[in-house]
Amino acid sequence: MGKEEIQNNGLETEYVRNLNCNYERVALEEKPRENRYQYCILNRGGIRFLLPCSLRYMDGTAFLYYDISSTQNIAQLFEGRSLGREWMREFLWGMERMQQELGRFLLEGRNVIWSPEHIYQDLERKDFYFMYVPYCQKDTGFKQLLDFWVEHIDYEDEALVEFVYGLYEQYTSAGDACLSRQIYENFKEVEKREKQRLRTPVTEQTVESQEPKQQAVQEYIARQKAAEVPEQEYTDRRKGLFAFLGGRRRKTEDISYQEILRRQVGMQALGAVSEEITYAKEEDGQEEEDGEEYGRTVYLEEQQKIQTRGLYRDNGELEVRIDKLPFVIGKKRGEVDYVLEDRSVSRIHARILEEEGRIYLEDLNSTNGTYKNGLRMQPYEKRRLEKDDELRFGKVEYTFQ
Repeated sequence: MGKEEIQNNGLETEYVRNLNCNYERVALEEKPRENRYQYCILNRGGIRFLLPCSLRYMDGTAFLYYDISSTQNIAQLFEGRSLGREWMREFLWGMERMQQELGRFLLEGRNVIWSPEHIYQDLERKDFYFMYVPYCQKDTGFKQLLDFWVEHIDYEDEALVEFVYGLYEQYTSAGDACLSRQIYENFKEVEKREKQRLRTPVTEQTVESQEPKQQAVQEYIARQKAAEVPEQEYTDRRKGLFAFLGGRRRKTEDISYQEILRRQVGMQALGAVSEEITYAKEEDGQEEEDGEEYGRTVYLEEQQKIQTRGLYRDNGELEVRIDKLPFVIGKKRGEVDYVLEDRSVSRIHARILEEEGRIYLEDLNSTNGTYKNGLRMQPYEKRRLEKDDELRFGKVEYTFQ
């Protein structure tokens, strides 16, 4: 069972499987008063766009069990991918409908958990589902959602960048108070201005109008630098920058974050840390070694190992080569690296990934389970892979080599 702690709020959660359902459960610090309204209404169920929830006890500890079957959390869905404006529009619509449901049942919006690891989407119906913790006294993670957007939005879309930047500024000044209906109106207004901007010819006056935004971005960067962001966050955001730049590689040069923002998004960006990034040397098809151009000598054993890593059938035939990591397996075309057209396989079923030089198998909240050497894995559990491990996805079996 994979335990994890939501950053900065101390809400302890873990993934478990019970009968035919997958759950994310939250341990409560104190025994709850079950007769209080929010527990009663949540336990009764039937609230749309909230994860179905039940209160249970184990060894004297109270847990809230949230049914996450047949859904995926958005952090997992968009690992290594960018968020477009259409997705943002759907998310905000789902968020608005959820808040309307809260109002209908007299539930308080400040108890919704906003961390992207705890917001789920049904990939078939496209609906979003949110975790509601009654009488929550901890940070509910809206800043984590904003940071997630910062790292994953499509920085080629100026309107989307402008919206996220504006929302981040509102959150900085007003906190969770920015979670009002105005957020949807702001998104519509940004899209409206974008349409007008596309119709308006570029003039000297138009360029000058960007100066206040440039000043705002520079001020934001200065605040981030003064905040002494931990080294891990520097690393994570540096990785995000390469995604923002579309994977393009440039010749070796030192470029400040301000310059990157100016080049990529017309000074309408946020969430960057003021630091210098050195870009890798542009590849010309050959590498330079000691001033001479030679290709790197590759050991035959190393080459063979790379070529043969994959999933094999019982008869020893290679079914699919794993030539990239992470490698996602499922039956939803366009969302996975290997399509398994079997009814027992989930749309996004499992993935093979590398961490610190080791290869792991991770279940992605599959319905019929992911098995390693006959043992079923918990939702989002990772297990290290070794050569000749027997893997099963639903009813489909392979050997990993």
